[in-house]
Amino acid sequence: MKKNRIMGVAFLIQSITPLIASAVLLNPLISGNDIIQIMTRVAGNPVQMRAAVLGEMITALGIIFLGVVLYQFLRKENEIMALTGLGFYMMEAVLLVISRSTGFTLLGISLESAVAGHPVYLQSIADMLLNTMDFNYTLAMLAFSTGAPLFYYLLYRSRMVPSALALWGFVTAIIPCLAATLLSMMGIYVPFFVYLPYAPFEFVIGIWILVKGIRGQAIIAK
Repeated sequence: MKKNRIMGVAFLIQSITPLIASAVLLNPLISGNDIIQIMTRVAGNPVQMRAAVLGEMITALGIIFLGVVLYQFLRKENEIMALTGLGFYMMEAVLLVISRSTGFTLLGISLESAVAGHPVYLQSIADMLLNTMDFNYTLAMLAFSTGAPLFYYLLYRSRMVPSALALWGFVTAIIPCLAATLLSMMGIYVPFFVYLPYAPFEFVIGIWILVKGIRGQAIIAK
């Protein structure tokens, strides 16, 4: 595999692992407002819950991998900006691990609660854990929405990929993702479709780089 296609692999990993871990495995278990129903689903699907958390850990590793690859390719454009972007990606990965590892505790509480008949105090603990997961995940998205535009701006400036492709990532990471994350932190509900303009970007750019390569046969900066 040519070195200039490593970036494509990194983008593809980062587009697929969150889809499986979060959308397919985790969200069906913890969605909704009824805490007893959530705890019942979690307790009834322990393997799925553990797989979801493990998948999110893999996602965190993918974030670090993508950040390092982007830094290596783009630091010659602006090393300070690339290093800042890498720092935000590292922060995103750490916050994601903190958020999703809480799922193991939630599973334990849910199993205990199911046996005990869902006493109120265990419901309160589970609700607190879910709020903690959500808050830390929102912080992770804030780190992503801050770091990604830096990398995509450098990607645009480098001309490694078509300008329109880099601008797609830059604009949608700032307007829908960053704005929606800030609104969410203020307690304002943000529907999922707001994130849709960005959702396919990592998959599309990953496929494009794997098929077309990087313009100018760019190599990793020494």
